Amino acid sequence: MNLSKTNVLFMAACTGLIVANLYYCQPLIVLIANEFKIPEANAGTITYLTQAGYAIGLFFMVPLGDKIERKKQILITTFSSVIALLIAATAKSFFILQIASLLVGITSIVPQLILPLAASLTAPEQRGKVVGTIMSGLLVGILLSRTLSGFIGQVLGWRSMFYIAAGICLLIFFVIQKQFPVNKPQFQGTYGQLITSLFTLIKTQPVLREATLINIFSFAQFGAFWTTMVLFLSGEPFHFNSATIGLFGIVGASGALAAPLVGKMGDKKDPRIAVGYGCLLMCISFFIFYFSIESVIGIAIGIVFLDIGIQGVHISNQTRVYSLLPEARNRLNTVFMSFSFLGTAAGSAYGLLLWKLGGWHAVTIGCALLSLFAFIVYGLTYKSKK
Repeated sequence: MNLSKTNVLFMAACTGLIVANLYYCQPLIVLIANEFKIPEANAGTITYLTQAGYAIGLFFMVPLGDKIERKKQILITTFSSVIALLIAATAKSFFILQIASLLVGITSIVPQLILPLAASLTAPEQRGKVVGTIMSGLLVGILLSRTLSGFIGQVLGWRSMFYIAAGICLLIFFVIQKQFPVNKPQFQGTYGQLITSLFTLIKTQPVLREATLINIFSFAQFGAFWTTMVLFLSGEPFHFNSATIGLFGIVGASGALAAPLVGKMGDKKDPRIAVGYGCLLMCISFFIFYFSIESVIGIAIGIVFLDIGIQGVHISNQTRVYSLLPEARNRLNTVFMSFSFLGTAAGSAYGLLLWKLGGWHAVTIGCALLSLFAFIVYGLTYKSKK
């Protein structure tokens, strides 16, 4: 069957609402630090624990989508996310919150189950557009989650955000149950063979290796920026509260509107071209951030560049990866996304380290260096094809 526009929009909405679980904690770092009486940089560890959990879930759970019925897996994982969010909301110690953050990450992999499902039910000539549309939902969820979380945290407290997120996921559970199509897998082997085949894909698919490595460096920049931005904007000279910091998510969400256009361009031309432009935009954004240490407008412009850039890299690479082996889309997505989000987790930790060492300027220089590494990978692989 082919997906209807309604199906695609439902998938985009569910993707955005569930991936938001990974980012609600970011504007709440200062509030959490105050409640548990710990340094803000220490409270920031929950950001990369959530991302690391997501990477773990991607690696060990997403491949099952090639072996078991995908809708069933999506439903089970969504309900598990409700439980993890409730543990976070009721955590009595920071250690329990850290464990809950890891579990929230592990159980929030539903977007990476939805995307291969959508790709499997879409004609090749429409795949980039559909993936781009669903990615719009994902990116809006990522960016607006910070706005919602900042506002809720300021008005109702940080725990309320996790309670609300649990309620949202429970509602999504019933929407998925009613709206999503059944999709039978094709892999007939054991779970062990399934996991082993991931390493075979890495070894035999050069496009997968290139796309994944570029994504690692790009997602690391993204994670480093959004984690340290909270610390930057809450201090001098801005002294913004969590609600105000969250508003910057709206600026980033405006860039998410470009996602379907990027995907559509990939359907008509070589999507690898968009990867190069995306890397360039991300690099430019950190030059803007470097010179915007006292400029809200400069930060807003840099965020737009950063988010359009990450879309150009990610959507185009994802379209390339999905075109390789139709029968292995979940496993291809596992390799691609698990390493990408390990990049985000490492980037968040890297950003916090840079912040401790040299503040905002150290963060921007360090992220620009990651941009350079992404360009090197892009250039070397381009030359190797000549």
